[in-house]
Formats: sequence, structure tokens, C-alpha cells
Amino acid sequence: MAEDTGGRPPSASAARVRTAAHAHTGAWLAQVLRERISRGELPPGTKLAEQALAEQLDVSRNTLREAFGTLSAESIVERVPNRGVFVAKPEAGDVREIYRIRRMIEPAALLWGDLTEPALAELEEIVGRAVAALEAGDVLGMADANQQLHGAIVSLAGSPTLSTVMDQTLARMRLVFNRMADAPDFHTAYAERNRHLIGLLRAGRREEAAAGLRSYLDAAESELLDHLHHWGR
Repeated sequence: MAEDTGGRPPSASAARVRTAAHAHTGAWLAQVLRERISRGELPPGTKLAEQALAEQLDVSRNTLREAFGTLSAESIVERVPNRGVFVAKPEAGDVREIYRIRRMIEPAALLWGDLTEPALAELEEIVGRAVAALEAGDVLGMADANQQLHGAIVSLAGSPTLSTVMDQTLARMRLVFNRMADAPDFHTAYAERNRHLIGLLRAGRREEAAAGLRSYLDAAESELLDHLHHWGR
């Protein structure tokens, strides 16, 4: 039975919703829900109860339906006839599409993005948090830092459009990670590879970093697909 949001108290992020300048627009609300999904607050299979969410987020049901339409087009939620709207459960085809997008934009951002000192310092700080989470055995912390790092890599391109695409992709990626709950060691090797990747950037070795990231993405995709296949998902 899918989880229903109807019985949940408003979160801190929901409280902030009420003061947002762009509240009550479908695009803004889609981003709020996308961020919640990306943070793992709404795991795969969660039923997005329309009335409860409209009240919790202080928006009209029409605005909520508009946001659902946007997220459905992005494969982040699924509309099930006569049942409602649910956070999507990604399958093998979704994993391949996600990594196709990532291979197109992330290595390019490393090659041609604006590697300022503040940008490098931000990447190093995120990697530091990932490694600290690794040492503490904090799987969720590693996953969060990993998501943030790859979003920050794409932001090097200085393109709001690409960053929006990456936000959408990372929201779908979080759904994949949530399906890896029975493989907690998945993130471990990637925390170390992230540290090596940012070290190459710090040394000015962009081409090596981009090639390493492509290899990294290939390996992650293969591991995820193997896992989904093994468990018959």
C-alpha cells in the first residue's frame, strides 16, 4: 500500500511555502515538490493526496494539478487512473535516460565551466561533507552530498536552463537511490571518486576530470541496472 501524505504534519519547508513570493503558481509549486522528492522527503510510491497537499502548502487544487502535470511530464510523478498521483518508481529505462542526460551535460560543464576559486571551494566543501558522512557511516548524508556535488558541477556552466534540467534529473536520481535502500554501500566508492575528481580540477586537469566523470557515470549506471535486474524490478 502506497504511503499517503494526508496524515503528515506540515514540514519546515511547508511553513516557508506560505511566505514565498511566487507562491500559488504551478511552476513554483512543481519546484517545491521536486525539491522534496530530491531530498527524499517523498519516496517512490508515495501517494500525493491532493486535498491534504493543497491545505498543507496553502495553494489551490488547480495550482496543484498544474504542478502535477509538470512533474508527470518529467517522469517524477505518475498519474494512475481512478487512484491518484504517486511519486514515480523508476525502472531500468528511466536509469538509462537519466544517465544519458548526465553524460551529455556534466563532463561538458567540467571542460568549459567557469572554475573560479569560490566555485572550486564550494565543490571541495561538498566533497568534504561526503567523505565525513562516509566515515560516519551516514548513507543518507553521502547521497545528499553526492546530489549537491553534481548539481554544483552543472552550475559551473552558468546556464539557468541547464541547472533546471539537472534539478529535474537529480529529482529522478533520488528516486533511483531510494530504490537502492537494500544496497547501502552503493555510495561509498563514489564519495572517494568525487574527492579524486575535484582534486583533478584543482590541479587544472580538466580533460582528465571530464574523462574520469564519464567513466564514473558509466560505472554507476551499470551498477544500478545490475541491481534492478537482480531484484527483478
